[in-house]
Amino acid sequence: MSVDPTARLHPTAIIDEGAVIGPGCEIGAYACIGPEVTLDAGVVVKPHAVITGWTGIGAESVIYSFACVGEIPQDLKFAGERSRLEIGARCRIREGATLNTGTEGGGGVTRVGDDCLFMTGAHVGHDAQVGNRVIMANQAAVAGHCVIGDDVIIGGLSGVHQFVRIGRGAIIGAVTMVTNDVMPHGLVQAPRGDLEGLNLVGLKRRGVERAEITALRAAYQMLAQGEGTFLDRARRLADESESRHVHEITDFILAATDRSFLIPK
Repeated sequence: MSVDPTARLHPTAIIDEGAVIGPGCEIGAYACIGPEVTLDAGVVVKPHAVITGWTGIGAESVIYSFACVGEIPQDLKFAGERSRLEIGARCRIREGATLNTGTEGGGGVTRVGDDCLFMTGAHVGHDAQVGNRVIMANQAAVAGHCVIGDDVIIGGLSGVHQFVRIGRGAIIGAVTMVTNDVMPHGLVQAPRGDLEGLNLVGLKRRGVERAEITALRAAYQMLAQGEGTFLDRARRLADESESRHVHEITDFILAATDRSFLIPK
């Protein structure tokens, strides 16, 4: 066990041999830290939280009480293979949230970026790749192998089907089931996940210039109502548009995927 001398450990905390506790970390009462856990500088682990598995937690992240981070995948195919969980800096993992390690079939690693918030009861499944500044509200769940882009918001009690991709800046409303890919900056709501427009509020909050938002609106209409198949429209947009945000959408649509797309209406 390697514990930096500036770390503060409650005497009832259980820290296994092999764990690495960085400078300025705080470990609360009855917290459990496994033998292959690494906590970077300033990580706070609240009372009764569990961090296990081959897990790394980025600097200044906070793991709240009763969260379970780094447990094995919830996948019957998992056969005990060595896999890991990587969590970025300044993440907030609230009470009862669960984040699992990867599987051999999915690449062996679950990754979470920086500055994410996982509210009470949120779940990130095995081999998921979660970007920066992602917010998952209470009881939201992301299944195995999903790819969640930067700045995505997933509303409370919502679920994302395995292998689904959600593009950067998209927002998923509460109590929504997402079974197909969501293009960047999309707005999805309704029980079975309808793509109902663009996340205009998110775009404005991130300071996207008006010309880019206008181009995105025009692109959305073309994807919804233009001639040809959905992929034909995306290819035509890729050729015709000069907007970097529109190209982000067309690149996403034309990339390889295991799922179908939510189609603009």
